[in-house]
Amino acid sequence: MKIYILIIFYLTTLLFPLYGEGKRLSTQNMSDIRGFNYQPARSKGMGDFFANYIPSETEFDMALAERLQLSHVRFFIGYNAYVQDKGLLKANLIHFCHTCAAHKIKCMPVVNYPVSWGKEDYLKAEGLAAYLVETLSGQPNLVCWDVANEPDNGRTREFTEQRIELARHMARTFKKIDPETPVTIGFAREESMEDHGDAVDVLSYHDYADTRKGIQSAIVRAKAYGAKMGKPVACTEIGCIARANPYDIALEEYMRARIGWFIWELMITRAWGDVHGIFYADGTIRDPAAVAALSGFFRNRSASVVTVVPDRENKVTRRVKNIKYWLGRTDGTWEEMLDLAESCANLIEAAELAPFHDLPTRQVELLRLGNPDMQKLRTLLAQYLLILEKYKTGNYLTRKTQVNYNGGE
Repeated sequence: MKIYILIIFYLTTLLFPLYGEGKRLSTQNMSDIRGFNYQPARSKGMGDFFANYIPSETEFDMALAERLQLSHVRFFIGYNAYVQDKGLLKANLIHFCHTCAAHKIKCMPVVNYPVSWGKEDYLKAEGLAAYLVETLSGQPNLVCWDVANEPDNGRTREFTEQRIELARHMARTFKKIDPETPVTIGFAREESMEDHGDAVDVLSYHDYADTRKGIQSAIVRAKAYGAKMGKPVACTEIGCIARANPYDIALEEYMRARIGWFIWELMITRAWGDVHGIFYADGTIRDPAAVAALSGFFRNRSASVVTVVPDRENKVTRRVKNIKYWLGRTDGTWEEMLDLAESCANLIEAAELAPFHDLPTRQVELLRLGNPDMQKLRTLLAQYLLILEKYKTGNYLTRKTQVNYNGGE
């Protein structure tokens, strides 16, 4: 694998078409950022990515990002990958940036340090900075150095102050080594961004507020501070299931406010996949509302919503009757009862009558793929019965109403 990556490195360095419009970020192009944080789906954590890099994986995932017209990627470079094999890391980083360029995606590397580092480790941090500048500063799609991730998110006040001091030191270090490329610090809170806005060229913060009012408040404060400082501002992390920060709501607010954003994160990973992510490794998705939001389409939450009537044509009533019939008998066949379960699952899913964290159609498909288990199937049908009975209306439309509704057919 190592030899393969090194060969790719030398070939792409010579042959790969690069994409980019210069390094400097203006206030205007920061507001247009449609970004994402990235680590592959198999990743166990941020430090795992470049230490176990697979070129084809990056190529597949960046193609997914391009399909959503995402423009910027924020990715993490850990110190461990640097000390393990500098030559291999360089090849991996170059391949990553070239792959992003091929998909019209610009790069914002995030430097990740061991959490225990203090002043005695500054020389090691500076060595890493010099290495990254040497490796990546020539890439046309490099737009900004994010020199530290959430240094304000420490366990204690003393620990947090130590992390922030390191972050500020590294901002100065990167600006000294590479004065052409802007630097930022990805603060966990907008308030911290304001406290340390003097240390960076680009202002960035993370927003996992759990109400629209909270999101809007952070946006207003961030834009006002950016205008005061004369610096571009972006939110470099949004979107989390477990923090009541749905992608579609957060994205709607940020798009409306015209402030750049990066979702956390593109892939459903082994590290954070239970509460974050858009794509599985095979390109399938978990939440269509998130994908729609990334394309600028949002759910209707207004008074104009048309209420769904799943039993309009008596399908729910009939399925309820059929489930009761077969649950009351012992001679039902596996296939006919499974088909009934599938039909019920389709009704439930089409009208969104049940939570979608475990899709009804997935439940049925797993039964189809396994060995026949009538007890599991009967249990599933009983669950569907409880759901559907609440939406049973019987003869919702009379024949006369149906004729008039259908234009006099």
